[in-house]
Amino acid sequence: MKKIIVGFSSDAVSLMTILTLGVSLLLATFEKTLPDYRDLKDWTPPLLSRFYDSRGELIAETGIERRLYTPIGAVPDLVKAAFLSAEDKNFYEHGGIEWTGLLRAAWSNALNYGSGQRMAGASTITQQVVKNLILSPERTVSRKLQEAVLAIRLEHVYSKDHILELYMNSIYLGLGSYGVASASLTYFGKPLNELSIAEAAYLASLPKAPNNYNPFLYPERAVSRRNWVILRMAQNGYINAADAVAASHAPLGTTATITRRFGNDTEYFASEVRRQITAAFGSDAIYTAGVSVRTTLDMPLQTAAVKALRSALVKYDQEQGYRGALGRVGEPDSAAAFDGFAELADVPEWRLAIVRSVSADKATLRLKARPDMTDVNATLSLSGSRWALRMVVAEKKLVARALDTVLSVGDVVFVEKQGEGYLLRQRPAIQGALAAMDPHTGRVVALVGGFSYAQSEFNRATQAYRQPGSAFKPFVYAAALDSGYTPSTLVLDAPFSMPDGTGREWRPKNYDGKFSGPSTLRVGLELSRNLMTVRLAKQVGIDLVAQYAENFGLYDHLDRYLPMALGAGETTLLRLVSAYSVIANGGKSVKPSMIDRIQDRTGKTIYRQDETECLQCNGPWKGQAEPALVDKREQILDPMTAYQVTSMLQGVVERGTGRAVRGLGVPVAGKTGTTNDEKDVWFVGFTPSLVAGIFIGYDNPRHLGAGESGGGLAAPVFLDFMKTAVKGKGAGSFPMPDGMTFYSIDRNSGRVVDASTPGAIREAFKPGTAPCSACAVIDGSADTGDPTADNTGPAARRRALLETHQGLF
Repeated sequence: MKKIIVGFSSDAVSLMTILTLGVSLLLATFEKTLPDYRDLKDWTPPLLSRFYDSRGELIAETGIERRLYTPIGAVPDLVKAAFLSAEDKNFYEHGGIEWTGLLRAAWSNALNYGSGQRMAGASTITQQVVKNLILSPERTVSRKLQEAVLAIRLEHVYSKDHILELYMNSIYLGLGSYGVASASLTYFGKPLNELSIAEAAYLASLPKAPNNYNPFLYPERAVSRRNWVILRMAQNGYINAADAVAASHAPLGTTATITRRFGNDTEYFASEVRRQITAAFGSDAIYTAGVSVRTTLDMPLQTAAVKALRSALVKYDQEQGYRGALGRVGEPDSAAAFDGFAELADVPEWRLAIVRSVSADKATLRLKARPDMTDVNATLSLSGSRWALRMVVAEKKLVARALDTVLSVGDVVFVEKQGEGYLLRQRPAIQGALAAMDPHTGRVVALVGGFSYAQSEFNRATQAYRQPGSAFKPFVYAAALDSGYTPSTLVLDAPFSMPDGTGREWRPKNYDGKFSGPSTLRVGLELSRNLMTVRLAKQVGIDLVAQYAENFGLYDHLDRYLPMALGAGETTLLRLVSAYSVIANGGKSVKPSMIDRIQDRTGKTIYRQDETECLQCNGPWKGQAEPALVDKREQILDPMTAYQVTSMLQGVVERGTGRAVRGLGVPVAGKTGTTNDEKDVWFVGFTPSLVAGIFIGYDNPRHLGAGESGGGLAAPVFLDFMKTAVKGKGAGSFPMPDGMTFYSIDRNSGRVVDASTPGAIREAFKPGTAPCSACAVIDGSADTGDPTADNTGPAARRRALLETHQGLF
């Protein structure tokens, strides 16, 4: 017997040795397959990049994952308590594995083996961190074994707080939100430290299956799950019974922040900022790096710009007539009736509606439901839809007399609430853009690239290349003034023709088809006379005009053809506004900027726009004078010329084609632009502190209508926008360079007259120039209009002055 026992013991020891060696070998092999969990020490998750306006208000977010990384010390205890109660109440006691739960889950899985049911889990928060950040989410025995081993090791390397921090920032909580901070803003529009018990409990109810508890789709489920978390919080001693009861009876309180977005009025601006950062730093800088971008946007001005442009586009479009419904459905009250019809997210005041019934003078509507609105029914009266009686059918305009001629049951339309009733709307076919910038810094304070970014992402302020038409003329006149001409120089306004190079004659015309004979440069610009501009460009040379346009940044290269003097070259609105800014700031080069500063996720500044030098700003103050800033901008236009052009553009507003903006109440200069066949209309204007430009036209250029012009369509938009821009600010004045001489002249003949003479104006002249008594008239020939052959001084002196002015560039 003794031998048997000894033999059995020896066999048992051998077996244990073999098993131990086998398990050790298995673990050694398994060890090689485990990921390196130590990388979590420096885990840098994808973060949202956030854009702020110039006042520090959030205007847009961009990223692959909507996440705001929050250190665990910044997470309120109430939020921690809610998640611990819902997910892992013994988190601070266990070593990575909750053995009781694990055995319970294992027993349940053994009973259900082969049934096809999903394996039950018992993951601790540590295991969830391993699953989310190191392993895959699959539920297999080998993967669960890896998860358990890594969870135990994680607990030996990192503190509980660090593991909880990783969890709180990595967990997906639905509606595109990763981490508790982002989810708090998404669901409640508030930071973590403002959450109530009920709100914290709702967020903690989401990790297991956020889509199942979507408050907008399944509110009853959401409340039930939230209340379960509240109960667990009370059972675990985090809140008292009275608070638990009160929180359980509280409404969900979720808001429609996910549909609100930040960019109702800022998407065109934000998209251009994204494009610029991507071009400079790569796409990772925007979509994963979590940069913080302080932009140049002035939100009140941006809102005013959107409102002014949209109002004008809607007004013009409605005047053209009603083009019909978005579509038609067979069952207006069916649950799927609105499927396939998208709202304009950035025009929230417009709502989708389906016509349920219609008579001669009214229609009943079913409105598409919204989480933030309770109205589901509405009435549309004839008075709110009268514009639609002008119908466009098969490109023909018809006039209807009753609403039931325009609308039919099942029509899907846009409506807008006004007062107690609703107005019929349609997405404009016409498009436009508005850009505004500080001429002294180049900071773009407002930019709108179309009616709706949701309708079309194409940015017509920065991407649309169109002919500026007469809005180009100030640069022709600037070239002439720099070449020795004066505002009182006479140019012939009469028919003009020249060979176009194809065997035909080019015969430009004035917009009104009339001629005025010899007229001053001022009159030519104020009244936008095409024939005078062509003669002037021919006289100074189209090469010089093109060079000026390129120096101003209006074009990279402008073809040297005379029609270019009338704005035939294509450019963008933002380039045109920048070029006008050179005139407005006294001739200094200016580069449009939309970004003031970019900081990385640690707060380090990686880009700053301001390049102003201040060599003495960092020293100690000992009572010395304020240090002077070094202006490094290039002078690309004579300041005196800039002032003369500005004065002439003020005349455009006071007496010329831009009279629509006279009522602004502050000094304003500007120029209209209308292209051939009224396909594009423009207005660019400026006050002493702001330049703004407007473009309106169809994406596929076509006739806007007889008589439509920049003064009639675009200038009123400028006026509406600038009323907000100048409100509460001083009138200011355009700075005048020293050394200029002023004369009272007749604006038509250019001759000196008494200041009391009707039609007399106060005109500015550069040193060495003056009004003439017997001026030569520029008629476009090669031997007339020489600026050195006339006026007040010897030709040699005038040539020297001319060379002095040109030497500024």
